[in-house]
Amino acid sequence: MKKNVGYYLFWNLVYVCSYLFFRNRKKYAFGGPGNAFKDNAKYLFIYASEHCKDIDVAWISPYHNVVNHLTSLGLKAYHWRSAKGIWHALTSRYWFYNSYPSDIGLYFSGGAKCVELWHGIGIKRIQYSIEKGIYAQPYQHPTLRDRITYAYRYRKHDYVLSSTPMMTEFFSQSFRVPKSKCLEFGYPRNAILMANEADRMAFVQRYESKELVELIGYMRQYEKVLLYMPTWRDSQRELFTQQMNLERLNEVLASKNELMILKPHPMVHVGKADRKFSNLLFLDSLMDVYPLLPYVQVLVTDYSSILYDFLLMEGKEAFLYIYDLDYYMGERDFFYPYDEYVIGNRVTTFEDFLRCVEQHDYAVDQLERQRLLQAFWGETAHFNSSQKIMEFFKDLN
Repeated sequence: MKKNVGYYLFWNLVYVCSYLFFRNRKKYAFGGPGNAFKDNAKYLFIYASEHCKDIDVAWISPYHNVVNHLTSLGLKAYHWRSAKGIWHALTSRYWFYNSYPSDIGLYFSGGAKCVELWHGIGIKRIQYSIEKGIYAQPYQHPTLRDRITYAYRYRKHDYVLSSTPMMTEFFSQSFRVPKSKCLEFGYPRNAILMANEADRMAFVQRYESKELVELIGYMRQYEKVLLYMPTWRDSQRELFTQQMNLERLNEVLASKNELMILKPHPMVHVGKADRKFSNLLFLDSLMDVYPLLPYVQVLVTDYSSILYDFLLMEGKEAFLYIYDLDYYMGERDFFYPYDEYVIGNRVTTFEDFLRCVEQHDYAVDQLERQRLLQAFWGETAHFNSSQKIMEFFKDLN
């Protein structure tokens, strides 16, 4: 549906009116982008639902299936255009989200304290730190049309979740938020990576789908499981079909009784790569991969921050498929030097990719691993992040 001037006038009036509502310090609203229940907001929401009984928490979603799923789990969830959803959004003092206030309902956010949990630490430029490529102009020199049409990009965050001083520097510049408002508490989603097996499986059995539980059992049949998670390219090219020979890769994996899971970014096209292979498995781009990571032995990525989360777990290995590094640096670039802040073998051709898989050439240097963990996580690697976040906002009251 084409949006006209009247549409934006109406919703901006709603936004102004949302400042008139009293916001209850014991009401929190949570949300995630689109049809996804995952990332930091998911794990913080579950923690708050379980442990903060004096706080009225609810997940707000534009999708009825998400609302129905969470309700079936005994969690409070509302559709964002339902009367209860609108009321909860309008009267919650704190909003927690993975990307933008639009995850919950941008035009109801007037007067709310917005908490950006984001969806990854890392080194690639984001938001206001982008200086080149297609997103530089909207952030560096936004037009009036940009500010009206994409208002969610410009709604100020009151707090941003961080992990270390290095990441605080990154987030402070990227979101134009004072360093004092960057909360170095680590990431809620990493709790499932650090949990013992009994606690992890109890969580999975309680909150994850039957399909995900069955997938974990399926993964255990193989000698080794590899996960390929390329980051999002602004150009959204069909990466799996253009840069990989899936038939040859499948043959190598089958000869070793190994499985490779291919997980696209939600905004990346996979073309015809969803055909069936015996030892290649394609995940839905919206699936929460974090409950699966402990059962993966090898990560293959490029510029994605998933690398730093994965390294939190002992005994994991990784290599980097960076066939387009020069192009990516021209398209997006990095906030910190790429060579200094990654780990693992770096391959630029599919032949070398295949060699790493075939020869198991992906061990990581443990001293380098510790250096990166200190830089990106510091002491927050061992925090109960969700508990610290909830205590911080309760103390503000």
